[in-house]
Amino acid sequence: MEGTNIYAIIETGGKQYRVTQGQTLDVDNLNIIDGDIVELDKVLVLGDDKNATIGAPTVAGAKVFATSKGTVRGDKIIVYKFKSKVRFRKKTGHHQLFTRLVIDKIEAPGMVQTEPVEKAGHSKKEEKESGS
Repeated sequence: MEGTNIYAIIETGGKQYRVTQGQTLDVDNLNIIDGDIVELDKVLVLGDDKNATIGAPTVAGAKVFATSKGTVRGDKIIVYKFKSKVRFRKKTGHHQLFTRLVIDKIEAPGMVQTEPVEKAGHSKKEEKESGS
């Protein structure tokens, strides 16, 4: 996955979102403070302009890093309860809390830079041949 238009479909809070680098996103409240970096590892699909990698159920090794911009309140929802013929009316409101995230980096499995691990010693087959 090389290119400038890499996208990912992530899952958080039981909902799925299509994200790109630099995008601002409101997700269900994550109880994290402003400025913290969040690592979202439930990446369902990873793609660019030409091809896409679909996970089963997630793409192994893919991660999305985002910075929290704090908690925000959603639009007010009016809840109105009414029962006819008994003069019952009740009006209340509710603001849902969201965490605003800015997507910093989408990391594909091939993009992860790890140190190569050296093999220590020799194999069992070589031990039998040498007679040790």
